Amino acid sequence: MEHLTRYLLKLVIWNDTRGQDLIEYALMAGFVAVAAGAIMPGVATSISTIFSKVSSTMARASTQS
Repeated sequence: MEHLTRYLLKLVIWNDTRGQDLIEYALMAGFVAVAAGAIMPGVATSISTIFSKVSSTMARASTQS
């Protein structure tokens, strides 16, 4: 019975796609930002600053419980 329960739990987790759209939109926004930085060098500095701020915010959030 325990083996069947573990199998069903893995099956449910594998088919769970609730967060997939958010990840896809975030990846697309990142690709657009990188492309904009490559095409327009003046924007590259601003994009770098934004990514640095996001990175530091994420690092701070990961250490808080």
